[in-house]
Amino acid sequence: MSKGQKRLADHIIQHYDKVVYVTAAKLGKTVGVSESTVVRFADELGYDGYPALAEALEKLAKDHLTSVQRIEVSDEHLGRDHILTSVLQADIDNLKATLEHVDETAFHETVQLLKQARRIYILGVRSCASLAGFLGFYLNFICEDVRLIQTNSISETFEQMMNVAEGDVFIGISFPRYSRRTARVMEFAKSRGCTCIAITDAEQSPLANLADQSLLCRSNMISFADSLVAPLSLINALIVALSREKQEEIKGKFTDLESIWMQYDVYNSMDSGKGL
Repeated sequence: MSKGQKRLADHIIQHYDKVVYVTAAKLGKTVGVSESTVVRFADELGYDGYPALAEALEKLAKDHLTSVQRIEVSDEHLGRDHILTSVLQADIDNLKATLEHVDETAFHETVQLLKQARRIYILGVRSCASLAGFLGFYLNFICEDVRLIQTNSISETFEQMMNVAEGDVFIGISFPRYSRRTARVMEFAKSRGCTCIAITDAEQSPLANLADQSLLCRSNMISFADSLVAPLSLINALIVALSREKQEEIKGKFTDLESIWMQYDVYNSMDSGKGL
């Protein structure tokens, strides 16, 4: 390496969490080398340009940064002004990246697996619990036997999964920092012959390594709070696609439900003048 490249290497090793969101030009200015030196440095490391190097550093950062480090990175990346615009734009970028790289074949195969499943188990913990709850809520209208695993106890989790078997489908949802519990439960489900589906961010994810089918979507962190916009959109697409596959079945179910909701005044009616 040249002296400039050595300075680059030292800076990246010491500050990889800060390098994630900076351009080649800004990194070069920080270290005191030209932008072209930064680009050549990435090429010589075997990456297809600087963006590929930045993406690799991003994956490293997502897996290892503590919550405090995430806050520091967000200050560096977002600054103090225009937080609303910056966060919304980051979520838009996550959606665009997901759309560009989504595997439609894997998506349609997942829909068929859910359509044919005898039972469906869903697990997402910590911030991913909201995604699991949303998916479970709507799948209950579409499928016959959907089980949302809701507990903080690992022993109770396995107790709820005790009858999992071949013909069932397990959906595990996890994004960096990955949940060890979700991976362990997926491993257990797979050992019982259950088909496993991962909703996660990368092929290197612990869930993707275990799953029979993986749905990948971008979930770049903005701060210590995870960005779940793209995963939620993918889950929404999954619900819509499955509902169309079982359209005739769910029409009758919703006809009955509408009568029940009306009879027991479940929803507020704008016409009736009744309150909640």
